[in-house]
Amino acid sequence: MRNVRLSSIFSLATFATVSVAGVALAGCNEDKPSETRTSGAVASAHPERAPAPPLPPAPSAEPPAVPSAAAPIDWQAKLAPDMKKVLDELASMKGEPIETLSAEEARKQPTPTDAVMAIMKRENIKDTLSDKVKIENTSIVGTAGRIPLRIFTPKDGKGPFPVIVYFHGGGFVVATNDVYQASAEALADGVGAVVVSPEYGKAPESKFPRAHDDAYDTYIWTLANMTKLHGDPTRVALAGESAGGNLAAATAMQLRDTKQKMPNELLLVYPVASDDLDTLSEKEDANAKPLNRAMMGWFTKNYFRTPADGKDARINLVGANLSGLPPTTIINAELDPLRSDGENLAKKMKAVGDQVEQKTYPGVTHEFFGMGAVVGEAKSAMTFAVDRLKAGFQK
Repeated sequence: MRNVRLSSIFSLATFATVSVAGVALAGCNEDKPSETRTSGAVASAHPERAPAPPLPPAPSAEPPAVPSAAAPIDWQAKLAPDMKKVLDELASMKGEPIETLSAEEARKQPTPTDAVMAIMKRENIKDTLSDKVKIENTSIVGTAGRIPLRIFTPKDGKGPFPVIVYFHGGGFVVATNDVYQASAEALADGVGAVVVSPEYGKAPESKFPRAHDDAYDTYIWTLANMTKLHGDPTRVALAGESAGGNLAAATAMQLRDTKQKMPNELLLVYPVASDDLDTLSEKEDANAKPLNRAMMGWFTKNYFRTPADGKDARINLVGANLSGLPPTTIINAELDPLRSDGENLAKKMKAVGDQVEQKTYPGVTHEFFGMGAVVGEAKSAMTFAVDRLKAGFQK
């Protein structure tokens, strides 16, 4: 079902299949995470349902931000030792720079998941989740075509369980449920929830807004199939990492606008929140790994039909109408071009009265979230995410 076993890693995200050490791949506290607190199963996806109307372009009332004068930082000097070990392992796998490859070639490159698994094998770190979660593969019919699903159900307990609709990363171009399986397993086991994870359409074969349409359709199908999933329709969350974080937030916005049932909680892990390659972190961490600035441009070039797609509210979250969204948890890495996206999104949500808690974890990079077996900050971040979701389901 997958070429590597990631169960004990809590969750392994791979926004890009990789490049490390001259092989490109797929925030800013020194001592502890920064934190922003604000308050304020298995059938067709109802193909007869009309597609949800697209969200309007993000408003442009605000003047454009003044570009930062920041220059790339020595990000490697700030790496935590355990994070450095993963990146060194990845570099040894001799991947090629993603931004120089075709999408098909990029999908064959080594991933951070591969690096973590190699370390686990060498250090005899045991896989602890594979016996705790039942996995089922199926597919549904969405408005744009068939959508493969992977469903994760806790083996302990009989339900009805809370349900998390989870979207993996990969820049809308690379990565699969195989690469991100540990993330879903960790959430299923930690929260005690059914996790539904779609294999949404990838670019360039499926351009914008295909991934977003598949994400929305998966959520609607999940609501309609709670009995088969042994799920509790009163306890539902949306979650995602990187590109998947964008899909989760955009789906919540579309649910609000189409007056569908909203999730109880949102979990966004280093989400894509704009098409801006000139943010502070895009400049400071332009040369970071496993995700760099050049790769971000490569992803958008593959997914967007035209540059105008980057201004659509489903991509440009920081410029969208964010009011009325569920309580939200946002997790970021200090040494990540997407750090500013997550931090800016939290500020924008706070400004319109949404309940948000955001943390930026020091010394780690994009993709750290699922590396709990070998990276200390990753284990902390997964615990934080699980605790936030569990608390939200108890309200």
